Amino acid sequence: MFKKITLFIFAALTLTDVQAKVKLPHIICDNMILQQKAETRLWGWDKPGKNVLVYVSWSKSKYKVTADLNGRWLVKVKSPAASYTPLSITFNDGESTTIHNIYSGEVWVCGGQSNMEFPVKGFNNCPNKDYNETIVNASTVHGIYYVKIPSVMSMTPLDDADCKWEQIDINTVSDCSAVGYAFAQVIHKALHIPVGLILANKGGTRVESWLDKDNLKKYTQEPLDSIDMTRKFSWDYLRPLLWGNGTFHPILNYTVKGILFYQGCSNVGDPGNQYSERMKLLAEQWRRDFKEGDIPFYFVQIAPYTEGDGNDGISGALLREQQLRAMDIIPNSDLVCTNDLVYPYEYSQIHPCQKEPVGERLAFIALSHNYGIKNIISDSPRYKNMTISNDSCYIRLQNNEGGYSRYEDIEGFEVAGADKIFHKAKASHYWVPGNDKKNETIVVTSSEVQHPVAVRYCFRNFQLGNLKNGGMLPLFPFRTDKW
Repeated sequence: MFKKITLFIFAALTLTDVQAKVKLPHIICDNMILQQKAETRLWGWDKPGKNVLVYVSWSKSKYKVTADLNGRWLVKVKSPAASYTPLSITFNDGESTTIHNIYSGEVWVCGGQSNMEFPVKGFNNCPNKDYNETIVNASTVHGIYYVKIPSVMSMTPLDDADCKWEQIDINTVSDCSAVGYAFAQVIHKALHIPVGLILANKGGTRVESWLDKDNLKKYTQEPLDSIDMTRKFSWDYLRPLLWGNGTFHPILNYTVKGILFYQGCSNVGDPGNQYSERMKLLAEQWRRDFKEGDIPFYFVQIAPYTEGDGNDGISGALLREQQLRAMDIIPNSDLVCTNDLVYPYEYSQIHPCQKEPVGERLAFIALSHNYGIKNIISDSPRYKNMTISNDSCYIRLQNNEGGYSRYEDIEGFEVAGADKIFHKAKASHYWVPGNDKKNETIVVTSSEVQHPVAVRYCFRNFQLGNLKNGGMLPLFPFRTDKW
């Protein structure tokens, strides 16, 4: 009898020890990319009070951490410079757990809604341009990895997500974000280092979907009770709080370089400056939670789309204006213009098929602003000021980068007089005496407006322009009025 009791106790202790073995979040696993040359955070769970030793293959340093009363632990390790040398990390609390095939490189988060989620293989009835070529070319890719965080709702912040890192190859590339993959390809090609993408997004979400409970309670009137949320928003993707808790919170301990964000369609119609202020709030929240200071926050202007008020309405244009304002009020941020990345037949397509140029433009911004490549042209031209003389409006732009790409048949400009009725306008290049490039302007006229007071450029839901700067980046839509 005593022998049986002894065996039972031994078995129970053994089971307890197995259960107490160090547990890692799913995102810390084989094939992961570490942010290079950083105090990289590693974390997990163990029996409260248990000591965890961490050994890294690239250094003789040994790191020790003790699980707190809730069994949580977090330790910072110094990551090496980027390279293609496979690395490993061992966690030991009496039993060893080792993860392999790790690389040090650059890690970027891909957040937002469906246009960021949009995979290389596209969605149903929403194809991705040059899909087959992208698949074939992936056979030559080495050093790009991604992890897809499942789109999950939660009333409380989640600390883990069922995910794993995948190496990009001909068999895995189709499930990666098309925008994210295009971004990673350019960074990888320019810097010759591994790149990791963390895909944490959900189609249809509003900016409020990603704000945390404290920010929502303090700055919004959004419902925070699950029943009230369901009553107000029948579509789950529109609900506040839940997607940030379930889909984004699990990655906040991960050390990253920056955030790429593509969102806005579901906030069309928001009043005043509400959207830009909440975008600023979201950027501040994520920077606080990643604990890496003012990390880059680069985002994408929503593409031309018919919206509920038709092609000629301006609800979408007002949201794009808010995104431009968000860039101005968020430090260390930048914005990609997509006015030229929609085909005329895509006026009712919320997922236009040209995703590769979107990712490339995000990468040009990163290369220029973060990686020291000074001769990259990364910023679209935008409106600076206007003067009016007789029937002509003289528009000056900034970020023209050596001039404008089109001399003839400039499309997208409209002019209005005091009656506030806009008419299609003729636009052409104009130089002041001295041929000073800094004074280069666009002169805008309309035979139907003899006394102009306002100019707009592509300031409608679906209106495609064709004026670009010296880097072939499109002019941001704008208006000179506030009607």
